[in-house]
Amino acid sequence: MNPYDFKKVEKKWRDTWASSDMFHAPDFDKRKKFYCLVEFPYPSGKGLHIGHAFTITGADVFARKKRMDGYNVLFPMGWDAFGLPAENYAIKKGVHPAKTTKDITDNYRKEMKELAFSFDWDREVNTTDPDYYKWTQWIFVNLFEKGLAYKEEKPINWCPSCKTGLANEEVVNGKCERCGAEVSKRNLSQWVVKITDYADRLIDGLEETDFIEKVKTAQVNWIDRKEWIDISYPVEGTDEKIVVATTRPDTNFGATFVVIAPEHPLVQKLLDGTVKTNASVDTIKEYVSASLKKSELDRQKEVESMSKTGVDTGIVAVNQLNGAKMPVFITDFVLMSVGTGAVVGVPGHDIRDFDFAKTFDLPVIRVVMGGDGDVSLITKREQVQEEEGTMVNSEFLDGMDIHEATKAIMDYLEEKGWGKRSIRYHLRDWIFSRQHYWGEPIPMINCPKCGWVPVPEKDLPVKLPEVENYEPTDTGESPLANISEWVNTVCPKCGAPATRETDTMPNWAGSDWYFLRYIDSKNSDSIADMKRMKYWMPVDVYIGGDEHNTLHLLYSRFIYQFLWDLGAVPKDVPEPYYRRMSHGVILGPDGQRMSKSRGNVVVPDKIAGKYGVDAFRTYVMFMGPFESTMAWNDNALKGVERFLSRFYACISEKVADKSDPQVKSHVHKVIEKVSSDIDTFQFNTAVASMMETLNAIEGKSIGKDEALALIQLIAPFAPYMAEELWEILGGSGSIHASPWPEADTSVLKEDTITLPIQINGKIRGRVEVASDATEDDVREAVMAQENVKTTLDGKDTKKFIYVPGRIVTLVV
Repeated sequence: MNPYDFKKVEKKWRDTWASSDMFHAPDFDKRKKFYCLVEFPYPSGKGLHIGHAFTITGADVFARKKRMDGYNVLFPMGWDAFGLPAENYAIKKGVHPAKTTKDITDNYRKEMKELAFSFDWDREVNTTDPDYYKWTQWIFVNLFEKGLAYKEEKPINWCPSCKTGLANEEVVNGKCERCGAEVSKRNLSQWVVKITDYADRLIDGLEETDFIEKVKTAQVNWIDRKEWIDISYPVEGTDEKIVVATTRPDTNFGATFVVIAPEHPLVQKLLDGTVKTNASVDTIKEYVSASLKKSELDRQKEVESMSKTGVDTGIVAVNQLNGAKMPVFITDFVLMSVGTGAVVGVPGHDIRDFDFAKTFDLPVIRVVMGGDGDVSLITKREQVQEEEGTMVNSEFLDGMDIHEATKAIMDYLEEKGWGKRSIRYHLRDWIFSRQHYWGEPIPMINCPKCGWVPVPEKDLPVKLPEVENYEPTDTGESPLANISEWVNTVCPKCGAPATRETDTMPNWAGSDWYFLRYIDSKNSDSIADMKRMKYWMPVDVYIGGDEHNTLHLLYSRFIYQFLWDLGAVPKDVPEPYYRRMSHGVILGPDGQRMSKSRGNVVVPDKIAGKYGVDAFRTYVMFMGPFESTMAWNDNALKGVERFLSRFYACISEKVADKSDPQVKSHVHKVIEKVSSDIDTFQFNTAVASMMETLNAIEGKSIGKDEALALIQLIAPFAPYMAEELWEILGGSGSIHASPWPEADTSVLKEDTITLPIQINGKIRGRVEVASDATEDDVREAVMAQENVKTTLDGKDTKKFIYVPGRIVTLVV
């Protein structure tokens, strides 16, 4: 048996590929284009981590298959090198971020080439390159000129560890998404981008994509577009009205109190005597003062807490639906930044209101009958929420389901003049300033005469100056504020002395549009040439992590839609990404997330050095479904290594003049299986089917044609070994430029076939049909499947695509 010397083979073919342009994607090629994009990494560690290697291997397998399918594949790579991850790493090492960034990206590039990632390196980009961030700054200037970027002093999320402001999206459970530190509030003058102006388009634009359902859901839920109604409640004995915004007006006959925020305008009127009350003004003042000392995040936590605090104002609001008089309380869990800063309490149907009612001994009235028919007063907290039910104790709403009642009561309140519909969003405008050094300078100048003036395009880029002290400060200012010769400038509008903005842009700024720069990475006149963009856009598949399905994807789609409005991108491509695929997570051998403190970190470079790149690549694709969570297993890795050794020996030593008929049948079946599995990102089952095939054919006669086909199937997973075997068997040119093998249908002819059913990019089941079934026959069989009916849940099917004998795809 010929031993496979992976180190010798890897060096041989790595050198050969480096001297060729086989992975370069020419513009305007006659072949059909395919743009395969994988998220570019932050240079924030010495070498590639397992997450990088796993994700990129999956993308590379897919890209290699597409090339062999005859596509002109654009598969680029670059570096998301500005921002907190790179700066924090530099601070930790005590080395300037410019140096650590270059050292890390050089090493990442070296490791990527060793792992046989087939990138078009001619298109490499780096977000810290002034020729690149010139256009990031140009985008900001255009946002400002179109009224979508403004500066205002406002309370923002402040991370005491990273020492910078954070967007709402970067705070998770009250903590900094990046470092985990507890976030507080701080008043700072900030640049803000009006992403909210695009909220509807960001939802509606998803119809133009083929994103898998969980990605669409993440986007929609974050924007959270809902129809509200603002209801007026007169304050008895005054000319005042309390306006409450609610999405559940159907339960309004069960309202028993009103709560307002400490900052509500009515509170000041109580304190200054404009609105008279029998309650103690001193008690109200004391509660309000204590509330305003709390951060907004602390107050948000109290929304979820069972214990509620508040103070009775002594005034009463009237529910105009039934004349009920409701006491008005001030409570710190109500925020002026949410709705109108006032909430009507319906404790029978809201857990927060229930907790407040129990604290202050207020009535709990139920107006929705659940499935058990119980409409009595309730005492158990878990009884108060419902998604379905029938209205009771609600006069003209009685007997309606809650959804019908919501529309009916909105119509009624508007007709009476007691309410007005409105659309509100969870999405907030994007905090764009960062008080850090390592980022794109915001290209704005503050003139005492002219106010904020953008740097003219001819003067872009505003280069980041070199500094010795780059560490962030506690003052709320970027270290750039200390460089007087850089800060002091002249107004480009009137020529008067002026100062530069010293905040820098957020991590996301450079990654919002990088996919466009890959198309024309050296263009000095525009973001990218329009003809090239028309050829390559949209991105056909974008592969990345769940953690970026909300923030990065949302910001990126917003910036692209803005560029579309400017006419800077093709008008016939309204969305940047057609398909989005999310990868899973690899845990350590102990089933825990990898960390140095646990000692369970797997280093790709070391594994590849010990077992070979092909074994590493094939194993990470074999571990489990691409989108799942998997634990590293050294024994399984060794099993994959043995499989490749057997495969090499079987093909390199035992090729016959003609295949055994059973071998031919097995090979053509596995061609069909692997082809379908790679196309649908089912890499683990593709590798498993090749293992099964090897078990079935070992020791039998394998002809050259079948042997070459098997090598082609394994080539995307094990590119070094495949290229070596291809040469041994006399294959023409490089295997990676050879046409993907086609299954011989005459060999495969069976009475029935089993087809995978893919719905919105995810396999949802399989269906068995006659081998000669027509598309109509297949459609009928698919739509009759129970799991398909459940998944569709009444949704319309936009596309039904049947690839004969291989796969059924539904887009809903």
